[in-house]
Amino acid sequence: MPRYLIEASHDDEYHACQRALDSIVKRGAHFVEYAEWGCKDGVHTGWLIAEVPDRKMARMIVPPELRDGCRVVELNRWTRDEVVAMLAALRG
Repeated sequence: MPRYLIEASHDDEYHACQRALDSIVKRGAHFVEYAEWGCKDGVHTGWLIAEVPDRKMARMIVPPELRDGCRVVELNRWTRDEVVAMLAALRG
């Protein structure tokens, strides 16, 4: 199943943090339980990696109030052999 990095940000003012946390507590069980946040370090973003069937489902994990500004990135890994083959193809 595909894995997605879900990134949800909010403004760096106190009330924006408060609104984001409020929406997460009310509607974002996955974000409460599993997200990592950078707010204490001044980076007002939360990150979550989820295994879900598709990008749309990954976006639905984010509470509606944060969904518009979120970014969803499909993650993948390569083996060393795959990287070597890609490099060879790029070099022609």
